[in-house]
Amino acid sequence: MTLLLAISLVFLAQSVTAAPRDISAVKRILVFGDSLSAGFGLKSSEAYPALLTQKLRDTGLNYEITNASQSGGTTAGGVQRLGPHLKRKIDIFILELGINDAFRGVPIAQIRNNLQEIIDRVKAKNPNARIIVCGMQLPNYAADDYVFGFGQLYADLAAKNNAALIPYFLAGVGGDPNLNQPDRVHPNAAGQKILAENVWRILEPIAREVATAEAPARVQ
Repeated sequence: MTLLLAISLVFLAQSVTAAPRDISAVKRILVFGDSLSAGFGLKSSEAYPALLTQKLRDTGLNYEITNASQSGGTTAGGVQRLGPHLKRKIDIFILELGINDAFRGVPIAQIRNNLQEIIDRVKAKNPNARIIVCGMQLPNYAADDYVFGFGQLYADLAAKNNAALIPYFLAGVGGDPNLNQPDRVHPNAAGQKILAENVWRILEPIAREVATAEAPARVQ
């Protein structure tokens, strides 16, 4: 009976030791974009957020990526659908929206205001969240004020919010028929690999910094 009690106590001690595995140690990245980030026409495993997940693992960084992107997504739609994604903690927020607005000719000020509202709401719930803004550009078929203003709004938004900026999210991919699907708009699997590199250059140092940041001292 004594031996049985001793064995039981050992198992109890092991279970108590294992229990405190704190899942809060896992940092969370929310990717909030449109079809470019959703991986339109591809397997989810081929979209760049999934490729970033593998890069983080290979680097030994403990992150979980949620891809909350929606094909056809606009900035106004982003404002509307953001709420449920704010129920969980966000450590890094990757914002990739606006190109569908531009294709519709939505005023620059409206696009900027919608993106700012999204950032404001993320920061209200997650004051320490790091923001990464994916810069977009329109094809240079008309070098008018709208084309310039659209490209500039992302740099302005990043500067205003002390956010990191990917100057041109589609760099090396946009306009290349070998890296896009037949519609010439959506990156193919090879193009998504380049998008992953574009984001990774900005994300990696931020992810390392966030991962090694000191946790706040516990109140005794």
